[in-house]
Amino acid sequence: MSRQQREKIDATLRQLRPEGPPPSVAQLRAGFAALMSTMVVPSGFRTSTTTLGGRPALSVEPERGARPGGTILYFHGGGNVYGSPEAVLSLTAQLVVKTGFRALSPDYRLAPEHTFPAGIEDTVSAYRALLDDGTDPSTIAFAGDSAGGGLTVTTCLAARDAGLPVPAAIVAFSPGLDATRTGESMDTKAGIDPILTRAGVERTGAMYLAGQDPRQPLLSPAVVADLTGFPPMLLQVGTNEILLDDSTRLAARATAAGVDVILDITADVPHVFQSFAGGPLGEADQALDRAALFISQHIPTPGTATAPAQANSPTIPGAVTEPASIVETTSVRRNHARTQ
Repeated sequence: MSRQQREKIDATLRQLRPEGPPPSVAQLRAGFAALMSTMVVPSGFRTSTTTLGGRPALSVEPERGARPGGTILYFHGGGNVYGSPEAVLSLTAQLVVKTGFRALSPDYRLAPEHTFPAGIEDTVSAYRALLDDGTDPSTIAFAGDSAGGGLTVTTCLAARDAGLPVPAAIVAFSPGLDATRTGESMDTKAGIDPILTRAGVERTGAMYLAGQDPRQPLLSPAVVADLTGFPPMLLQVGTNEILLDDSTRLAARATAAGVDVILDITADVPHVFQSFAGGPLGEADQALDRAALFISQHIPTPGTATAPAQANSPTIPGAVTEPASIVETTSVRRNHARTQ
C-alpha cells in the first residue's frame, strides 16, 4: 500500500487515544470492542459457543467443514484487561479460512477482577482439555495477538513445566512479552506508535500484576524465560511499535535455546496490524498469509509427514533470511514493506 494509506491509518488510530483522565476499565473495554467492530471479518466460516477447560470459548470452523487434523488455540489480545474471543474474530476467522483448520478461542479471565496468573491458568486448562479429549499436541498450534500473543509463549512455558507436551507451533502477532517494560523500543518508538503508550501499558500491566514482581518467566519471557524445548515460533511485529523489542529479544532467547524462530518485522505498520486485513492495508493480508502457511507447514494432516520440531523454517514469500553464521540453526526473517 502507499505511504499515504499507511499515514491515514496512523492518523485514525491516534484519534482514538483518550484525552484527559485515564479511561475506566469499562471505557477501555467498550472502546476496544468498538474499534475491533470496524475490522473486516471474512466470509466462509461459522461460529458456535462451547466450553473449554471450564471456561466459555468460541469455536470457529470453515463453513464447509474443518480440514482434518488441525486445531488453532487462539488467545485474544487486550492487555489482560479487555478484549474477548468475539472482539478479535476478524483475526481468528482469517486464520481459519486461510488454513482450513478449526480454531478455539477461550474467554480467559481478565484483570483487574482476576489478576496474574488467572489468565494463564485458564489458557493452560484449555490446552489440557484438548489433550484430555484426545487431540494430538502435534496437531495444535497456539496463536494470539498482543497480550494474547504473550499468552502463546507463557502458556507453552507453563504447559512444558507442568509436564505437558508442547504444541506443534506458536504464532504471535505483536506479542506483549515483557512486563518489566525495559525494551529500548519502549522509548525509541514513543510518539511513533499510534496506539500504545508507556503510561497506558504500565497502567493495564499494574492491574494484571497487582503488585507482583514482573521479572519472572510467565510475565517477562523476553527477559528471563528459558525456551528450551519450545516448538517452532513465528513472531510478527511492526517497526512502529513500542513493543517491537519484546519480539526481537524473545527471538534472540529462542535462538540461544536452539529453537526454530522466524522474526517477521514489517515496516511502518502499527500494533497488531494484521487486524486490518481485508481493508486498505495489504501488508496485513500478506502477513496473515505467511502465518497461515507457517501453521499449515507445522501441523501434519492425513497423508503428510509430521514437521520436525526443530526443522529449518519454511521459505516464506517476502521474507529475507539472515546470514546462517549469525543465527546458526535458527531462522530469523524480516519482512520490510516497501514505500511506494
